[in-house]
Amino acid sequence: MVVLSLGEELSEELLLAAARGATCKLRFGRAAQARVRAARQAVEQMVAGGKPVYGINTGFGALASQSIDAADVGVLQRNLLLSHAVGCGEDMRADEKRLALLLRIHSMCQGVSGVRVEVVRWLMRLLESGWLPRVPEKGSVGACGDLAPLAHLALPLIGAGEMISPEGKQMPTARALKKIGLQPIELAAKEGLALINGVQVSNAVGLAALARLRVISGTADVAGALSVEGLLGSHRPFDKRVVGVRPHPGAVATSANMRKLLAASTVRTAHAHCARVQDPYSFRCIPQVHGAAKDALRHLGEALLLEAQSATDNPLVFAETLEAISAGNFHGQPIAMPLDYAANACCAWGNIAERRISELIHPAMSGLPAFLTPEPGLNSGLMIPQVVAAALVSENKILAQPASADSITTSADQEDHVSMANLAARKLRKAAWNTERVLAIELYTAAQAREFHPELRAGKGAHAAYRLVRQHLPPLKQDRYLGPELDRMHELVADRSVLKAAERAVGRLQR
Repeated sequence: MVVLSLGEELSEELLLAAARGATCKLRFGRAAQARVRAARQAVEQMVAGGKPVYGINTGFGALASQSIDAADVGVLQRNLLLSHAVGCGEDMRADEKRLALLLRIHSMCQGVSGVRVEVVRWLMRLLESGWLPRVPEKGSVGACGDLAPLAHLALPLIGAGEMISPEGKQMPTARALKKIGLQPIELAAKEGLALINGVQVSNAVGLAALARLRVISGTADVAGALSVEGLLGSHRPFDKRVVGVRPHPGAVATSANMRKLLAASTVRTAHAHCARVQDPYSFRCIPQVHGAAKDALRHLGEALLLEAQSATDNPLVFAETLEAISAGNFHGQPIAMPLDYAANACCAWGNIAERRISELIHPAMSGLPAFLTPEPGLNSGLMIPQVVAAALVSENKILAQPASADSITTSADQEDHVSMANLAARKLRKAAWNTERVLAIELYTAAQAREFHPELRAGKGAHAAYRLVRQHLPPLKQDRYLGPELDRMHELVADRSVLKAAERAVGRLQR
């Protein structure tokens, strides 16, 4: 179970645990409650004063000049949710929805949103129930917030929309709330707006991808090490002195990982009388390429974690001075650009892994039988898994085109620059899946390459990965139905089994 203190600093470890589906227990401490109450009191004073304040007693977006009577401010907030819940496409993943709801609650607990304590407590009960709203994933441009998906996420508060049980059954919200034991509530001034301003959906999708990318980062080093041993490649490029004279942090971390993974290898001795001068780039540049991807991942983690701690409402309510400031904290650009950068990191991991696969199955490069089958010709061996890897890395190149480079005007030109953060996050999710699969193919291929040199023991971490593969999948002696086997290999990558096996042998790897 993960315990999260609302309105207080959250660690990346806690957020990534939540992203992986850990049960969350929420704490709404006295300090956070005091902040929420103070901001709420300020909103009520503004309503009573009658002075126009955006989103509190005015319309929204291009309708900001329309004044709203005090008697109608609650209706205004309800209408906001109903009119904005127009997303489309597939339902978001449950882990992403849980994170988005958590982040939205956490943002409101910073004490500048102006909602009632009752709203926070209601959403806490919803999150802890395990029930989630149906949230179509498409429809956000990532400025003024993830308006459409966040509106769907908030609909249960007013008894609207559809909900999905912990078992995956969909039903109307009214029925679902009865099962949970919750009653819809009437929104007050500012509360509807406070529920949808910000890019918590984009950030949640990004955090879920980040959790996977942390695993990919370590697993890529494990796969690279096993490929080095399959090729009988040189260990010299991983000498500490190499990265010492060009000390990019990711390269230093990757080089250290490779030395751990290759420790106690007898493959090194095979180079005593080797005629090969140097290995292809995809082997000897592992620290530089994997390391650059690690650096991109670090940047993404910093941006998403900072966003998770932030208040993104508009207007922001500052109770001390009784001010409501309309500004741009909802804009997704600060996370859209790092999300795009991380998609490029997926390209780096995938591209270099696919090249190592290709080198291993190519007899002129590896010195091993063609396509790593004992009887090439009669058998195709691992010919087509490499083709699949090539298809996936090519798709990743399209996914790496930056969403954040685009903008399109919305809301009658009032909202005239947008971030496309939501698209950047969803692209990254796809790129992460593709990269996992490519690494699965590399591990399968590298394990098969090891079958041709059983007399040479791989390094500790590489050998641990090899043993894990063989615990689940036998060596390839003749052609057979490989699809399910590669599916299983993908599962072993995605559920951290490969990484855990290597780390049990050599200790924690840097990611």
